[in-house]
Amino acid sequence: MIANYHTHTARCNHAVGTERDYIEQGIANGLQVLGFSDHAPYLFNDPDGYYSNMRMRPEEFRDYCDTLTALREEYRGRIDIRIGLEMEYYPAHFHRTLQWMQDFPLDYLILGQHFLGNEKGCRYCGGRTDDEAVLKQYVDQVIEGLHTGCFTYLAHPDLPAFTGSDRVYARHMTRLCETMHALDIPAELNLLGLMQGRAYPSRRFWRIAAETGCRCVLGCDAHTPTATAEPTIIAEAMDALAQFGLTPVETLPLKDPFAALYTKKD
Repeated sequence: MIANYHTHTARCNHAVGTERDYIEQGIANGLQVLGFSDHAPYLFNDPDGYYSNMRMRPEEFRDYCDTLTALREEYRGRIDIRIGLEMEYYPAHFHRTLQWMQDFPLDYLILGQHFLGNEKGCRYCGGRTDDEAVLKQYVDQVIEGLHTGCFTYLAHPDLPAFTGSDRVYARHMTRLCETMHALDIPAELNLLGLMQGRAYPSRRFWRIAAETGCRCVLGCDAHTPTATAEPTIIAEAMDALAQFGLTPVETLPLKDPFAALYTKKD
């Protein structure tokens, strides 16, 4: 593994360590590219004051960018630091938030859909369910997000812990994988999920991904420095993908995070 684009910081309230800790660990483990993609600040503009407790706040975003810009210069020639975000697609707030972000040096976005709808009062995508309507809504919303052209890849696409039939699961996840293939957007095999024994990575998802010709990428989803390109987990992931005839891409061209603003105005 020479590039990882999925790295968090303490600003999301559930990661630990300094940016320098992640960078030094990445260098020690052979990374040439390290992308930071902490949970995106979102402009909910909620009259009741709602705000997620699992993402940085808008007032922290400048420090995030300034810190990483300075470290990128400091480590130039040793490792390539990229400034990104892991961001949900929330239709009611997405374009307004992107417009605000244009003033910051943002290199890329990865799509990590954690909640349905527009988050407030909505279902967490990773909860166990046998309701086809929930799975369908997840896939529909992610597909809509991918079509914005803003996202470089899809993080933990197999997050939904769907307990219904394989036939129903395949119907909707095939739609998702066919969209990723058509748009040439890779699916992430999430190394944190593998490391912690979560419901994802899902074998039945990756079987569908292979059958539809999806490209794949490894993402550390590092919330601790030691999870940054951890060799034994990478080896386990490579073995898992090999069972489906998949080989992850090493580096990715980064899509313009503001692409949607060229075609839609608020």
